[in-house]
Amino acid sequence: MKRALFALIAAAACLPAMADLALATSKNCMSCHAIDKKLVGPAYKDVAAKYAGQKDAVDKLSAKIMKGGSGVWGPVPMPANTQVNEAEAKKLAAWVLTLK
Repeated sequence: MKRALFALIAAAACLPAMADLALATSKNCMSCHAIDKKLVGPAYKDVAAKYAGQKDAVDKLSAKIMKGGSGVWGPVPMPANTQVNEAEAKKLAAWVLTLK
């Protein structure tokens, strides 16, 4: 009984992360980013580490998701993601910041 309860709790805890990974995949974020390795853009774990502890990190990252950016992670600019609305950008940014 305890194992089943633990498994249920563990599975429930993973659902938001999986849902946000699904959102990132559906919005083509994973074409240039991976969770734990650099592709065209930085690994999401590296982004989380860079912005750790910054109170305005979600706002900064959501703006970069929607508008794009350059110069922070090297010479390749990040294009604006026009498929993402503000609420989705904030959800994605908050998710990225949990990946440590």
